[in-house]
Amino acid sequence: MTMPVSRDLGMLLREQAARFGAHPAVIGMGETISYTTLADRAARIAAFLSARGVRRVGLLMNNRPEWVETFFGAAMAGAVVVAFSTWSKREELEYLIADSDISLLVMVDQFGGQDFSHDLRGTKLDLVLLGEDLDPDWIPYQAMLEPSPSHSGKPARPEDDAIIIYTSGSSSRPKSVPLSHGGIIENGFNIGERQGYSPIDRVLLAPPLFWSYGSANALSAVLTHGATLVLQSRFEPGEALDLIEQHHCTALYTLPAITAALISHPEFRPERTKTLRTGLTIGTAQDVVTAADVLGAREICNVYGQTETYGNCCVTWHHWPLERRAACQGPPLPGVTIRIADGGMIEVKGHVMRGYIGASASQTEAAMTADGFFRTGDMGELTATGDIRFIGRTTEMIKKGGINISPAEVEDVLMRHPAVALAGVVGVPDPTQGELIAAFVVPKPGQTLTEAALAAHCRELASRYKVPDFISFREALPVTATGKLLRRDLKTLAAAFSA
Repeated sequence: MTMPVSRDLGMLLREQAARFGAHPAVIGMGETISYTTLADRAARIAAFLSARGVRRVGLLMNNRPEWVETFFGAAMAGAVVVAFSTWSKREELEYLIADSDISLLVMVDQFGGQDFSHDLRGTKLDLVLLGEDLDPDWIPYQAMLEPSPSHSGKPARPEDDAIIIYTSGSSSRPKSVPLSHGGIIENGFNIGERQGYSPIDRVLLAPPLFWSYGSANALSAVLTHGATLVLQSRFEPGEALDLIEQHHCTALYTLPAITAALISHPEFRPERTKTLRTGLTIGTAQDVVTAADVLGAREICNVYGQTETYGNCCVTWHHWPLERRAACQGPPLPGVTIRIADGGMIEVKGHVMRGYIGASASQTEAAMTADGFFRTGDMGELTATGDIRFIGRTTEMIKKGGINISPAEVEDVLMRHPAVALAGVVGVPDPTQGELIAAFVVPKPGQTLTEAALAAHCRELASRYKVPDFISFREALPVTATGKLLRRDLKTLAAAFSA
């Protein structure tokens, strides 16, 4: 398929609306929105934002059409979207709002058991609320869609930031990753090409749009091909099977844990997913084979990448034999260069972030080489055919269910319990989630702690995926002479949990 001409996301939507018109662009929350309608709603939101001079828009919302409308509305206004996780707790949101320098936040009132309208009441921001709990000073979402004069936002350049995504890093705070209009469009189109997309495809997205996997990858891959994005508000296997069957989905974005939940659901039957053909997954060779042979997405593609590389930098071709797709993560996408540095480290150049911003800007120098390659912190090799083969992570990151988790973040939460003297966190291999979180905790002298109490403490302060799966109380932790935690020794201790 021919790549769209536009290199800014606002113009892209207008281009695709002129080309595909009434064809469905997004299906979600019981609503089907055409390319024309999506472009019209985005233009109204752009006018609303431009009239207020908004340059950075926070977006705190689950997978739903309003997320997409706001994203493209900001693009048309020349504003930048800052994507916030709906798993964020109040204190995490306070940090993200301060670090991101947004002037307006578009949010749902409640989601996943969390009351955002309560948590953010009193925030010195313009708040646009989707939901019932509307404070008199807040703006209803519908107000952004009211007819208004044409907006006067400055068109974005290809190199301008379109979205800022927060991703876990080596420090106790998430890193702020800006991604550009041109990079999202070009990389996303090429990801769609590897999957074999065309306007007839309907792509189920259960992973969140606030991940690069959703916004910089799936959203762009689908819309640059005139296909249809089917949004699941929040992953639940029974509903996902219903959506695949109801909308005759031909592709899906999945993860090993999602695939496992789908095929183990009591109502799973191969005929329910018979329309699936392609899609993306991460994981082991067996994870790819399971998605193809058991779930039925026979042309599923294997991928490699991270937020800093626009979601993916390597993708297998959908038409390759399954054995090859399972054995590697594919060749670099067009515009991407991969090299293996000393020690087998994977480095990436091309469609790569311009550098961390906000409080994490100081980490850019360590992340980038002098000649512009991003140091992924992963080990891999290039095959004779030019495909990347991921070997393993050399960083301390934990990858649980496709989510990067910084041990330092979890340790920070544990250490804030008044009875905790020291905490160390490592990943434990798990066949379904990839890794689980093991925490080793030294209580303060004379203090009594229980696993249940400490887990409850973590749930109060952190997103649920950061809550340790295993907690072990110790008299001491292995450290160096200078007091640095020996994570390798902790890994050895954690092997018992894996067993």
